Amino acid sequence: MEKSAHIDTFARDHLPPLEQWPELLLQGNPDVAYPARLNCAAALVDDRVSQGLGERIALHWRDASGKRSMSYRELLGLVNRIAHVLVQDMGLLPGNRVLLRGPNNVMMAASWLAAVKAGLVTVPTMPLLRAFELKQIIDKARIQAVLCDRRLALEIEHCLDAGHASFCPDLAKVRYFHDDGPASVDTLAAAKPDDFPACDTAIDDVCLIAFTSGTTGKPKGCMHFHRDVLAMCDTFSRHTLKMTAGDIVCGTPPLAFTFGLGGLLCFPLRVGAAAVLAEKLTPDELLATIQDFGATMSFTAPTFYRQMAGLAGKYDLSSLRSSVSAGEALPDATRQLWKKSTAIEMTDGIGGTEMIHVYVSSSGDQVRRGAIGKAVPGYVARVVDENFQPVAAGVAGRLAVKGPTGCRYLDDERQLMFVQQGWNLPGDTFVMDEDGYLYYQARNDDMIVSAGYNIAGPEVEGALLLHEAVAECGVVGQPDAERGCIVKAFVVLKPGYAADAAMARTLQEHVKAAIAPYKYPRAVEFTDDLPRTETGKLQRFVLREKASEQGKWE
Repeated sequence: MEKSAHIDTFARDHLPPLEQWPELLLQGNPDVAYPARLNCAAALVDDRVSQGLGERIALHWRDASGKRSMSYRELLGLVNRIAHVLVQDMGLLPGNRVLLRGPNNVMMAASWLAAVKAGLVTVPTMPLLRAFELKQIIDKARIQAVLCDRRLALEIEHCLDAGHASFCPDLAKVRYFHDDGPASVDTLAAAKPDDFPACDTAIDDVCLIAFTSGTTGKPKGCMHFHRDVLAMCDTFSRHTLKMTAGDIVCGTPPLAFTFGLGGLLCFPLRVGAAAVLAEKLTPDELLATIQDFGATMSFTAPTFYRQMAGLAGKYDLSSLRSSVSAGEALPDATRQLWKKSTAIEMTDGIGGTEMIHVYVSSSGDQVRRGAIGKAVPGYVARVVDENFQPVAAGVAGRLAVKGPTGCRYLDDERQLMFVQQGWNLPGDTFVMDEDGYLYYQARNDDMIVSAGYNIAGPEVEGALLLHEAVAECGVVGQPDAERGCIVKAFVVLKPGYAADAAMARTLQEHVKAAIAPYKYPRAVEFTDDLPRTETGKLQRFVLREKASEQGKWE
């Protein structure tokens, strides 16, 4: 590893031992041939200005006065002024961890860039997290400082409550933005100079600890280098999305989630494109954003695309050339519904916080129906059995991936589960065809074994979603004395349909007709909504816990 610029060496000191790292595919790939000293924030913003793109629009947004925008030169000045606040007013040193809390707005984006430019280790967090959840992150990463949107102050103040001094003992320095107080980031930054020298960080200095979004319970801190931030831009965005300076991107994933950090900030900045930042969007509002800003590319989860498909005809989406789905399995029914409504072939992708972004995807005429895609250029993927031997084409097995990025958990014994024999094991069951296309089956723990049959929950969900009455659904296994496990479906119906026994039977017969009959849900429960993370992922572990309890009663 290169000599670190960090004065506070916590991050490097708490990387997994080198022998537990995955093999990184860096040699011989010009896409990721970076210099040994590299600050990714400077590469994303300063370099665009030095290339003569300073007057291009970097960020768009909408506020009470209407549509607003900021050029690359203006963004660079704001980033530099915030960096001065971090160093001068907060006294932070390279390597210190800083918690970032805010919705998708200019100050959240600029604060992340400023902290990285100053050599800090950023820990972005979802806006809806509560004090107890924040405490787990603060304690794990030994966070000393916070930059927070004033509107999200309450939970931070709970963490700082003098009556609970031991609650977050390391936390000492907090500044708020989106605030006009004399000690706010906004006020202090306004008085700072527009220039700031980037910290001379090493290519493998940690700049981001991204905590998993919670679909499996206890969060894990995923440690990423300056190199990794650029690598996600120079692989998936460059080769699959083919993003260019002429693109305008928008979407829903939070900047605290690496899907959003890449798609809505780093990818466009890397090529001189523009991003539309919006704090909260409904399906109608995302469609209006595409129309009003002339967006060319959208990023959101499958649930949103399904909801937008029925509304698309109300908007002018002629500027949109690409729609990107990630975060959870994309049912083919949703893909086809969106395509029918917009004539746009969805770009599906599987990625993960551990790998920083998407590593399996295909776009445009490379899409093959039913498949997520192939390994993104720079990555390799295989499907293996329990003995780590590659399985034959068409046989289900565990997905194993290598590339220029990989899993490095912060102080977590689960590193040994995710990385084995140099491969990253994301925990997914896949089938690969003879051409290298990968077909998602389930999360490994979403595979339902019923009377000896392996049944993938997402496949049953896809079948249910083909029925006109179904708005959303989640499928898990429920313990059963006779079969070991049965398929249980939690279903949200569209308005106007009765949630009764007759509808349950209708859906069961529908699934039997759509896929192998043994996969049908033997239990159907109607519900008003499904548990989801802030990023839109279905929390199947919550449904599994509920089904498990119900199985005990029956």
